[in-house]
Amino acid sequence: MKIVIAPQAFKGSLSTSKAADAIARGTRQVFPNAELVLVPVADGGDGTLDALINATTGSFHTATVSGPLGQPVSARWGVLGDGATVVVEAAQACGLALLTEQDRTPLKTSSYGVGELIRHTLDAGYRRIIIGLGGSSTNDGAAGLLRALGGKLLDENGVDLRPGGASLLDLSRIDLSGMDSRLQDSEIIIATDVTNPLCGPIGAAATFGPQKGATPKDVAMLDAALARMAGVITQDLGIDVLDISGGGAAGGMGAGLVAFLGAKIEWGADIVCDAVGLAGHLDGAELVITGEGRLDWQTAYNKAPVAVARRAAARDIPVLGVGGSLGPGWRGLYKEGFTTLSGMVSGPVSLDDALALPETHLTSATGRGLKRLRYALSSV
Repeated sequence: MKIVIAPQAFKGSLSTSKAADAIARGTRQVFPNAELVLVPVADGGDGTLDALINATTGSFHTATVSGPLGQPVSARWGVLGDGATVVVEAAQACGLALLTEQDRTPLKTSSYGVGELIRHTLDAGYRRIIIGLGGSSTNDGAAGLLRALGGKLLDENGVDLRPGGASLLDLSRIDLSGMDSRLQDSEIIIATDVTNPLCGPIGAAATFGPQKGATPKDVAMLDAALARMAGVITQDLGIDVLDISGGGAAGGMGAGLVAFLGAKIEWGADIVCDAVGLAGHLDGAELVITGEGRLDWQTAYNKAPVAVARRAAARDIPVLGVGGSLGPGWRGLYKEGFTTLSGMVSGPVSLDDALALPETHLTSATGRGLKRLRYALSSV
């Protein structure tokens, strides 16, 4: 019996590879003689770099860049096994994980370090770049990134804006004349897992600002700042970024990359599933197991687990989904290809306890889910 195990990272507790290993242990408890194929996946957020590089037998590299508040950080980037495509994960340079809760302030945090990472890949000779946008602490519309690559954002007096999303309120002119010329020969692909536009009630600031430390007053200011940026982009570059699907990803970095670098937005889950060769791994499989930290209504928006489930269901392969928790709307996932869903916590366990032993709980949840699935399939 061939079983494909293809989870994404369980945010805040388990990497993609550790999640896959924990699921494998639970699978062995129910199907001890099965052939297990571990294919960790991602969707543009946490774990995208690891999933793409490990699956294609690529190589990892490290560079010291500016963190979200200007502090030096050690950031990884990678080269795919094709030897021609590099992967940059925005969170490596400006991720929430790089800040304490007290330091989270999207009015000031900058994406400058992401631009530095891109420059490192250009220096190394690469011209095809995949940028994963999940997990950022910024809301600056890629303004910092632009500066790192030679662009300028100027106020009405021709003075460079200070770092951070709030300063975009003073934006008057965009100057791309000093941009790194190597970008003209480069292909930039954005890997995202959200469809949010740049501004408005489901825009970058309103949707993601609070988790980055923004107060309601900050959210209103940041939304107005991104709207100001969009207006100047239209004025100076002739590009309308307000309604781009995914433009609100990473605090508007999606829209900024489209406008400033001519980037193309793609579903991160599809990029990763194709890169790891999921289609080939599904050949001959009798069962697929996938999951993430929380399975809920948002999972249906082409997050990695639902991308895996849809591909498996298209071949009539049963799918077990395992989540740290089952959130609002989780029952709707049965329409997306899942056969059975299982949460990590089966009884009254505190959040601290669950996070302290995530692998143990994930292994147990896998075993419980597989037993239910085996019973359901045997009774059909």
